[in-house]
Amino acid sequence: YPVIFTDHLFDPLNPCLHRQLTSRQRGPVTVLVFADEQLLHSVPSLPEQIAAYFAAHSANLHLQAPPIAIPAGELSKDAQVLQQLYSDMLQHGLDRHCYVLALGGGAVLDAVGYACATFHRGMRLIRIPSTVLAQNDAGIGVKNGINAFGQKNLLGAFYPATAVINDFQLLISLSHRDRIAGLAEAVKVALIKDQAFFQWMEQEADALARFDHAASRYAIRRCAELHLAHITGAGDPFERGNGRPLDYGHWAAHKLENLSHHRLRHGEAVAVGIALDSLYANSLGLLSDADSERILRLLLKLGFSLNPAELNLKDAQGRSQVLLGLEEFRQHLGGELSIPMLNRIGESRDLHEIDAVRMEQALQRLSALGDPTLTLSEGCAQ
Repeated sequence: YPVIFTDHLFDPLNPCLHRQLTSRQRGPVTVLVFADEQLLHSVPSLPEQIAAYFAAHSANLHLQAPPIAIPAGELSKDAQVLQQLYSDMLQHGLDRHCYVLALGGGAVLDAVGYACATFHRGMRLIRIPSTVLAQNDAGIGVKNGINAFGQKNLLGAFYPATAVINDFQLLISLSHRDRIAGLAEAVKVALIKDQAFFQWMEQEADALARFDHAASRYAIRRCAELHLAHITGAGDPFERGNGRPLDYGHWAAHKLENLSHHRLRHGEAVAVGIALDSLYANSLGLLSDADSERILRLLLKLGFSLNPAELNLKDAQGRSQVLLGLEEFRQHLGGELSIPMLNRIGESRDLHEIDAVRMEQALQRLSALGDPTLTLSEGCAQ
């Protein structure tokens, strides 16, 4: 499926969307739009832009209704929201020749994608990611789903979109926090796939931290390219096996999101997970002191907090609640633990066992980064 980068997607003179909608059939195309309610709030002119676009192309495009708002963030990944999506598609008479446009962040795309994967056993779907995280990672993959029974992404389906269209202009309305949060996935994929990209991010860290448009455009596109290359070229797009390098830093991230009740953005939690696993790999002798320090330094320079309060939560038995996420991740993988760890920047390997004592020590070292009496190098020392 095509992944397209553009600007001002709903300008009637921009051919990207019209080309994708009409590529499979000559007759009129019926379209229903679901949009992230936060995006609609941030860009109040968006429904009018969409209406004007379809009016300009009324000869062969029909907009079935004004954009339908979907709860933003993890609130969208809920069984009640899924049922409402089905109801909306049924009410508006969608069949398998119609198109659904999903505009929003990764969570909204996950929920709408799951609905499209299962309604009439598969609707035509065009994803239009509206966050940095969605444009460089979540929005370009084939995974869809919702949360259930207190577990993230428990229910879902692998369902490729017909197309993915990234409009950089949709990112302009984001808060600074959300712009930066999405860069964690760029750091992640650079660490496991592309040493040169990581070095570029180090050089451009100041520009990225202020969301300079030229630097940010390149980072988003390069991150998307690396994710797409893995999905299409690694031989396991539907995750039949356990090896998942793109999940680097994610076992802890998923747990931190739940522990924070999603106060932490996904990207913010991934940044913490990356830092924790880099310190663990360093304690095993897999990752050098210099490389682990470079990773922490870049994350801090981009503006991430690496020691949220959730790191220190304990259960009734005094066990770290974050580390309980390892068992949950093992279950998520289907029974065998497989955690990607760095050998060096740009290269990873899978570990099937985690030393609980060393991981606890890595957690303590990460928590110590918040101690103002420690320098970064002291916090990284073995």
